[in-house]
Amino acid sequence: METTDVNHDGSQDTFVSEPSLVQLDPSPIESPMVDEAAAQQKDLRLLPEEEEDALPDSLKSSQTGHLTSSIGLSGTGHSAAYYLTRAQRYSSYTFGIFSTLHLATTGVIPLLIRNVPSSESYLLLAREIYQTPLSEPLLVAIPAVVHVASGIALRLLRRKQNVRRYGHAPGAVLPLHRGDNRSQQSIWPPMSWISVSGYVFAASMGLHAFVNRVLPLMVEGDSANIGLAYVSHGFARHPMVAWSTYAVMLVGGCGHMIWGWARWLGLASKAGVWTIGTREVRSRERRTWLAINGLVVAVTGVWAAGGLGVVARGGEALGWVAKVYDGLFDRIPLL
Repeated sequence: METTDVNHDGSQDTFVSEPSLVQLDPSPIESPMVDEAAAQQKDLRLLPEEEEDALPDSLKSSQTGHLTSSIGLSGTGHSAAYYLTRAQRYSSYTFGIFSTLHLATTGVIPLLIRNVPSSESYLLLAREIYQTPLSEPLLVAIPAVVHVASGIALRLLRRKQNVRRYGHAPGAVLPLHRGDNRSQQSIWPPMSWISVSGYVFAASMGLHAFVNRVLPLMVEGDSANIGLAYVSHGFARHPMVAWSTYAVMLVGGCGHMIWGWARWLGLASKAGVWTIGTREVRSRERRTWLAINGLVVAVTGVWAAGGLGVVARGGEALGWVAKVYDGLFDRIPLL
């Protein structure tokens, strides 16, 4: 019978010859708070629909068929965030048609012609496309409402997910978000610059639509007399309000739309110069960031040169048309 040595170290009897467990240097015991935070970080993976949204379009087609074969409620098992994200995305496509036409008729054409009355005919021609009883709701009103509403709904949904995961504890350690170097202490999801510019653009665009479309329908019954001359008259009579609101709308709108398209194309995620990586990666991301912002500056400059440089300097209207315009502006409380 073999005798058992009680002093024999069992950790030496291991299948791993080197290094033995007893040869490892001791390490300090990790704090439970650190372990809890690490566990939260580990669990905080992107949701399936968010993982797909983060991919460029070229990679999305390689995913499983049920993710790309249908965007309807066909029993694919997608969550509400999946459909809200797609509603926000596809509404920007249709609204982009209107934005392109509006940029051409209120910015590019006035800049080329350098004359407000001569530019009016092109604006009236474009209205036959986006201001009919059928096209105006489909290209302008419904996409704008869906885009803003789905964005707000996504923020509320993600806040609900954070509450479900982490609760309302004021000292709770919330997850690190991509691009952050510190813990996010608010239960609300982080607000990106794309979202901020979107809310600014939505507010200024709503005011612009009210003054140029809704108000004439309420007072005159139609907007047949509303065009570039109406905008020029407003700049001449109320310069401070007109210049400030139009400048905010142009900067916010161009920044939001171009950065939004960069996000849909998968370029926005590559434009963060703060990302940790090799020098080559950081240099590529910096070039992407500069290219996107350069496009924002270029489009804003063209629109401002035509809209603010030409239309805004067109001067006051004359005769009975001026009286009609003044009657409309008198109905605006801020003026």
